[in-house]
Formats: sequence, structure tokens, C-alpha cells
Amino acid sequence: MSDPEAQAEQTVRDAISAPDAEGVPRRTTRRFPLFTRDTARPEGGGRAAPGDAPAPARQWPILLVLALVALGLLLTALDVVRIGTLLIGFALVAGAVIRWVLPDVGMLAVRSRFTDIVTYGGLGLAIVLLAMMMQPHPWLQIPFLKDTLHYTVSSS
Repeated sequence: MSDPEAQAEQTVRDAISAPDAEGVPRRTTRRFPLFTRDTARPEGGGRAAPGDAPAPARQWPILLVLALVALGLLLTALDVVRIGTLLIGFALVAGAVIRWVLPDVGMLAVRSRFTDIVTYGGLGLAIVLLAMMMQPHPWLQIPFLKDTLHYTVSSS
């Protein structure tokens, strides 16, 4: 069975083995290959609009998130720092919600659905909370943070 053509004709019933681009099974073992030849598309990585739609319409989820982040960065550069930073955080949270709700989100799908939602949502929430605690005159005050800061600074 050292002949490659004979191996290609062999039917593989292994759950881990997968066919190549031509549909021919290449691996007949459960061992992982020494070199990775290809990567799987993330779930939900299909087009967000039909294939005959123009390119921007097919990738509207990532374009929406990027446009909101760009607007937030512009506001931050124009010295409206708190609102700009909040907009950046809300854009990431919106990306997490879009990733959760829609089955196909195009290039917004980077990893698995769960990982994308946790990453976008966690980073977005952290940015929003930090923007709300920004000095001067924070909109959100967490009392134990001030005590923790005074303890750490005074004890050193």
C-alpha cells in the first residue's frame, strides 16, 4: 500500500480524516500531519449577502464595526476622548452581538463563534468600563478600586 494512487482510492471512514480539495481522502491514520497544508474556515465565515451582491454588501458586518471604530478614533483625535472611546467599545460589543445573532458574518468571523463572541464582547465591555471611569469626573465610580490604589501606593 505504498502506492499513492492506491491510497487515494481507499475510502476513509475515520472521523478525523478529511478529503482534500479534489474530494480524495489523503490521511488514513488518526495521527495529525507533520505539516499543516490548509486551515478550515471559521463557522459563520460565509458571505453575509448573496454572492452576486457587490463586495461591500457581502462584508457589511465587518465594515459596520470598522466604521464605528474609525468614527470613535476620529472623535478621540478631535479631543472628545470619552465619547470616542465609548463608541469604540460599543462597536466591539455590537460585533459580538452580530456574531451571535447572524449565521454568516463574512470576515467578522475569525475564530469559532464562541471565541469571537467572548473576545469581541470582553474587550468591548472592558473599553466601555474604562471609558466610563476616565478622569476627570468619571461617570462610573467603583469604591474598592480607590481603596486598592491607596493601599498599594501607601504600602510601598
